[in-house]
Formats: sequence, structure tokens, C-alpha cells
Amino acid sequence: MIVSTNLTLFMACLALAIGMFTVKHTKFLRNNHIPEAVVGGFIVAIALFVIHKMTNYTFKFDTSLQNLLMIAFFSSIGLNSDFSKLAKGGKPLLILIFIVTLLILTQNLVGVGVAMLLQENPFIGLIAGSITLSGGHGNAGAWGPLLEQKYGVAGALELAMACATMGLVIGGLMGGPIARHLIKKVKTPQLTASETHSAAESLAAPNAEKQINIKNVIETVFMLISCIVVGSYISDISKDTAFYLPTFVWCLFAGILLRNILNYVFKKSISEPTIDVLGSTALSIYLAIALMSLNFGQLASMAGPVLIIIIVQAVVMALFACFITFNLMGKDYDAVVVSAGHCGFGMGATPTAIANMQTVTKTFGPSHKAFLIVPMVGGFIIDISNSIIIKSFLSIIEKMA
Repeated sequence: MIVSTNLTLFMACLALAIGMFTVKHTKFLRNNHIPEAVVGGFIVAIALFVIHKMTNYTFKFDTSLQNLLMIAFFSSIGLNSDFSKLAKGGKPLLILIFIVTLLILTQNLVGVGVAMLLQENPFIGLIAGSITLSGGHGNAGAWGPLLEQKYGVAGALELAMACATMGLVIGGLMGGPIARHLIKKVKTPQLTASETHSAAESLAAPNAEKQINIKNVIETVFMLISCIVVGSYISDISKDTAFYLPTFVWCLFAGILLRNILNYVFKKSISEPTIDVLGSTALSIYLAIALMSLNFGQLASMAGPVLIIIIVQAVVMALFACFITFNLMGKDYDAVVVSAGHCGFGMGATPTAIANMQTVTKTFGPSHKAFLIVPMVGGFIIDISNSIIIKSFLSIIEKMA
């Protein structure tokens, strides 16, 4: 059965509602910050898989909206990239950017290396590398279809979503134990729990005073569409050249450029909460559609090798946080908090990083440095570095084949 666009959108929203209800009433999912779209999409996919097995009835969703939703999300990341925030981060921000870039390289080398040792397609190792771990569900959804269509990796999207979900859970579980191990090596600040909570909360949610209203929504939608048009045009004209990047990357760059031109040339303020809400909405609907369309048959055939790669990646992440992130960030209390956060967005997503850091600061005291630089790096800088490195690895693997 081919499901129409309208019914596909309805099913995606239903999946989101199911996901919200399930996460709200499941402590494990709540504590590990598993996205509602992922939970709801998986539940619907499992239900449809059971129906298929019982009745041999197959549902084929209309995925025409997916590309638009995905590039809208990456455009929102670009629009949230304010150069003035980067300046405030200073030297620690530059060090963390270097650390994150090094981890991305390491994840891809490990993923491809282990895949080749297991005599699997090296592209699968790349999927179980920075595409889904440092990249999260957004990058999984962006690169998965490209790997299927251009590089012939069957089931790449399903595999990418599964890897991103496993990484998200592992990243949420890993941060606390890593911080407890490292905290023994440093002196911690002494502050009351209420002071710590308010400090973390204020730093985790900047610009909250800018309200979401119809004016801000219309302006933001116009900016998002502008980014999509410009990014799509540049991607089209750069095909078959050395400058070619996937459309979503050019849309991200267009967002960065537009945001800072409006800020510094036209002195126009931007409503970041509105950008966050619209970007997150686009990503949630996209993920729900993608996960509802999961092909469990293809996924099962690759489950064993991928699980091995993810386990190796988790060990590498733990060692990297303890010996690289902690040491290069200064071997102090701030470095402990950043290391816990790095486990979150290095294996999953920025919200997981924030949750990991808040777990540490609620017990041991605030870390203003960590809450300033980690959201910036995990929120948008990592996607820029990741996209460039992934493209390089794809070219290398393609030449090896």
C-alpha cells in the first residue's frame, strides 16, 4: 500500500504523540534523553512490521517531505551560529574544536578499520563512525540516503538510525561514570545545589527572553526558506566539481552567513528560541517518517558487525574522554565537566551532553566554561567539521573500492 503525503504526515505526527507519551512514562528513556521521534517512530515501525508478517501487507510511505524537512533543520543550525558567541569562547573553544575534530577522525578510522577487519563494506564502518555518533540522528538522516543512492549501501538509512540511537543511549550512560573517575584527580568548587542548578540552567538556555510570536515565526520561516533556496542552488551548480557538498551542508553555511550579515551589517536581532522550535519540529517530523519506514529485514542482516563496531567505538570514546579531552582541556574541574559533555555529543547529541554536565555540576559545583563552549561546539561547529571529514573519507573509500 502506497501511503499518501497527507496520511504520511498524519502518521508521523501520531508517531510523535506516541513517542512523547512513552518517553513521559518511561524513566529510562527520559533519563537518557532519547528523542520522542525516535521512540515513536520505532514503535510504529515495529507495529507495521508485525502487521506485515501476519498479513503480508506492506506500507510504503511518501518520503517527498523528508529532504525539505532535513535541510530546514540544518539551515536552523546555521541560523543559530552567532560569531560573537565564538569570540566569547576564546582559547578553550579553539582547543575543544581541535579535540572534537580529532575524535571525528578517530571514529571514522576506527569504524572503517574494524569493518574491514570483519570483512564488511567500509561504508558501514563510516556509518557506525562520525556520521551517526558525533553526527547524531540529524546527520544519520542526511547521509543515509546519500550512501544508499550514490554509493549503493543497501539499508544505509535504517542502519544509520539504529547506530545513532545506540550511540545516544551509550553517550547518556557513559558521561556520569567518566566524570566520577576523573573528579578524583581535581579540586571541585563548593556551591549549594540550588546555586549550581540555577547557574547550569541559565547557561544551558541562553536568549530565553526572546519570545516566540507570529512576527518571529514568519521572519524565521522566511530565513529558513532563503537558506534552502541558496544552499540548493549552490549544491546544484557545484556538482561534478571539487567544491561539491551535500545540499544540507550548503544550507547550513547559508544559514551561518545570513545570520551574521543580519546581525552585524543590518543590526537585526534574531529570535533564537523561534529558530530552535522550528528546526526541532522539522527534525522531529523527519525522524518520525524515516523511522516509520525502517526495513527490519535489511537491518537484521547487518546487526552483528555493526554492534561490534559500536562497542569498540564506546571503548574508544571512554579512553578519548579520559586521556585526550580531559588532558587537553586543562586537567581541572572544568575539564571534567567538558569530558562528561563530550561523551554526550561525541556518542549522541548536544542535549545528552548538557544532561551529562548538569549531572556533574549539580553534585560538585558549576562550570561556566563548560556550559559556554560545549553547546556551541556540539550545536553547530561539530556539523561543519564532520561534513568536511565525512566527504574526505567517502572519496578515499570510493577510490579504494
